[in-house]
Amino acid sequence: MQPTTRRRFLQVSGAGALSAASGGLTGILASGRAPAFAQGTTLHWVRGSDYVPVSDQMLRGKILEQCQKDLGIKFNLETVDGLTIQARTTAAIQSGSGPDIICQINNWAQLYGDSAADVSDIAEEIGKAQGGYYETSKAIAFDGKKWIAVPNTIVGLQIVNRSSWWNEIGYGPEKYPETWEEWREAGKKLKAKGHPLGQTLAHAFGDANAFWYPYLWSWGGKEVEADGKTVVLNSPGTIESVKFAVGLWKDACDDGGFAWDDSGNNRAFLSGTISATNNGASIYLEAKKKPDTYKTEDGKPLKDDIFHAPLPKGPAGPFSWHVPFADMVMGYSKNQKAAKDFLRWFHSEKIYEQWWVTQQGFSVGPTKVWENNKLWQEDPIMLPFRTAAESGHFAGYAGPANRKAAEVISKYIISDMYAKAVQGTPPEEAVKWAHGELVKIYT
Repeated sequence: MQPTTRRRFLQVSGAGALSAASGGLTGILASGRAPAFAQGTTLHWVRGSDYVPVSDQMLRGKILEQCQKDLGIKFNLETVDGLTIQARTTAAIQSGSGPDIICQINNWAQLYGDSAADVSDIAEEIGKAQGGYYETSKAIAFDGKKWIAVPNTIVGLQIVNRSSWWNEIGYGPEKYPETWEEWREAGKKLKAKGHPLGQTLAHAFGDANAFWYPYLWSWGGKEVEADGKTVVLNSPGTIESVKFAVGLWKDACDDGGFAWDDSGNNRAFLSGTISATNNGASIYLEAKKKPDTYKTEDGKPLKDDIFHAPLPKGPAGPFSWHVPFADMVMGYSKNQKAAKDFLRWFHSEKIYEQWWVTQQGFSVGPTKVWENNKLWQEDPIMLPFRTAAESGHFAGYAGPANRKAAEVISKYIISDMYAKAVQGTPPEEAVKWAHGELVKIYT
């Protein structure tokens, strides 16, 4: 993705937001008739291609076909590489035309809040009916005054591990390293056996941020104070975290991680190159789907040699990050009411569950009601994901996950800080550089 300046981010935010009321859906569904406004309406929805392909199939087929029957709305569903979404959003806002709904990843919606329709009525309704939102879901879709997007889901993150290789060095599901020091020592042993740990240091929007942000927090480092204004990255905790990361990378990690996008570590794990990586459940689900394709060295299904564990804790404790998604109704759209009615309909438990169960636990849902779904009883390997999002924080912590935090994450400043140090920049200088970049954004 091309580098993006602060000026460019701010230029696309002035299109203005239009709100539209969305009432009467219960009556519409009860009557069995599509609303008059929606007759012949076609909505254009852009979202990232799903890492669980069957979920896209369910969405394109049964769910959107049912939507046409229930609401009279047809769909142009466009699934794209997640890395292209920001460019698509920027272009659409600048031209004042384009998709009616764009699914944003991380807290990208905060960059475009002034150009989004107010969806507070829908978001509040869904949250109230479904046990409330996880902190991460609200942080990325609520700007402090209104909801600028409807939370779509959260992809839970855990470390996926090769059971047999960890057992060889005295670890496993029941005994896993609790601290970064223990994880580094274990990784050193695994790397000596040709089974290094795997972690990206490239510009991967999910995997890079989902590891390096909570890693930073666990050492006591943070971007800003709770006021969301005072930059405090250049601190003893941050510097220590960078110093330790240099040793961790040298001792335990696969150097190939410098080039991995969000699927690079998946390929490395499935090919037997690495022993562990922080990821969603897609690696395990792929191995489970194709047991005859992915096997261990002794010919057994790889799916039976996998377990999941949370990130180790640092001096400041354990932290986690999980990847949120939220649907933004665009302010320029002439179909805002239809778009909002669709999102309300889609997130009703009866409809949303049809999509959510195809995720098999890869997505934990944006609201807490999904923790109680019977799906979690079906596969014990997936159980660590059930409540993973409860401990999650997001970019900008300890401040809000606002537009400035979104700009920081979009420029990969935190992960680049670690990458620079691993590549030879003295830790103090890497931290000083990152701190300076944050000051440019936050002040």
